[in-house]
Amino acid sequence: MRNILLTPGLLLLAACTVGPDYDGPPAVNSANAEQGFVREETGTVRAEPTLARWWESLGDPVLDALEQRALAGNPDLAMAQARLAEARASLGEVRADRNPSLSAMGVAAHLRVPDIGDNGENAEADNGSDTNSSNIYNLGLNASWEVDLFGGHRRQVEAAEANIGAAEANLADAQVSLTSAIAQAYLNLRDRRERIILAEQAVEHRASLLEMERQRFEQGVVSRPSVDQAESRLASARSDLAPLRAEADSFLNALAILVGEVPGSVDGMLAQHAPVPLPPAEIAIGDPAGLLARRPDIRAAERQLAASYANLGVAKAAGLPRLSFFGILGIGGTELSDLTQLDDFTAIAAPMLQWNFLDFGRNRARVGQAEARQDAAEAQYRSTVLGALRDVEDALSSFRYRRQAVAELARAEASAARIVDHARQRYELGAASRRELLDTELAHNAATSQLSAARAALTLDFIAIEKALGLGWQADS
Repeated sequence: MRNILLTPGLLLLAACTVGPDYDGPPAVNSANAEQGFVREETGTVRAEPTLARWWESLGDPVLDALEQRALAGNPDLAMAQARLAEARASLGEVRADRNPSLSAMGVAAHLRVPDIGDNGENAEADNGSDTNSSNIYNLGLNASWEVDLFGGHRRQVEAAEANIGAAEANLADAQVSLTSAIAQAYLNLRDRRERIILAEQAVEHRASLLEMERQRFEQGVVSRPSVDQAESRLASARSDLAPLRAEADSFLNALAILVGEVPGSVDGMLAQHAPVPLPPAEIAIGDPAGLLARRPDIRAAERQLAASYANLGVAKAAGLPRLSFFGILGIGGTELSDLTQLDDFTAIAAPMLQWNFLDFGRNRARVGQAEARQDAAEAQYRSTVLGALRDVEDALSSFRYRRQAVAELARAEASAARIVDHARQRYELGAASRRELLDTELAHNAATSQLSAARAALTLDFIAIEKALGLGWQADS
């Protein structure tokens, strides 16, 4: 009857799980679908954005190819994938710890024991007798199983599962960072090459103006300082080329490294000139609630918070009694043939209750550490959410005002182009000098350069929006 009552009692104890149950992350003010983002404007819609391959909206096949090469070969992604595999293997180990363990052992020993006389002294010293010796042979099986009385092991499983979720989110976050870095480097490369072309045109105009000033100086129309000024402006224009070319090479190198290859490996596919791609006319940004569910760093922080709850339960269970069962089955003797005597074996089976109740506050301190880590994880989650909201709002604001600047610079460039056309017509009619024409062309070159840089910055702002929204990863990766 005692055994019958023991089993239900153990089941009731095994159903007990200490520590707080995790019921989701804390709410963060303003992160809801009704309010939307503060800096929303015309050109953005609350439709849920496309999670993966956002860069295809730029319509640049070279960029598309670079992104695919990077997703396949980037070493940072490989590291994140390895960490995910490690987390999954760790869960397998934790789950296996719930099962009984069974081990085999074998012993073969030779013992030499001195004879002891009746007086308790070494008999060999009295009569010179030899020591006794014997052999021992033994084969056995050891089995043990710990009952999860207070749910400490179940909390370990919960923590391991949460760690897998965090590793998956970290992998997705690595994809978000990588795809945006590829797009940024590509846009910067195209921008620098465009600026190099415009700078070379400015050098040509400055060289023509210098030649004209030299001719006018020889004719006595202008003084030497006019020539010196033209030479200075030409040298200054030429000096603009070197840093632009160095930056272009740097972005080429960055793209090669990002795709997981050596510098120079992508030079061939980027040799042809191409314009800077522009963002789409309308951008889907979703809402703050969707951001919380989608952005990988928020997902990782939430999973780490869940793990901290489970680890607190593990710490609390460690200070409570532990019940385990162990058994030993062995056979052997002083002769090797005794190992075959199956009717002569030793069997031991017994429960064992352990409780380290006098640990001088050690486990209380461990629980305090776990509680502090839980508080830190909750604060980290809130910080991550607030940082993500700021990223989106900053990117939306920058995109909004950059687009206004692009519109103004486009009008300025168009006006400068009309001035050039008018000056060329007057020059062809003999009503204007070549110097006047070159001056208007230089002004148009400067306006075009400003517009080109602003358009590139606008596309970079679009990339910042997509990154802030947590786009560029695939759920099945």
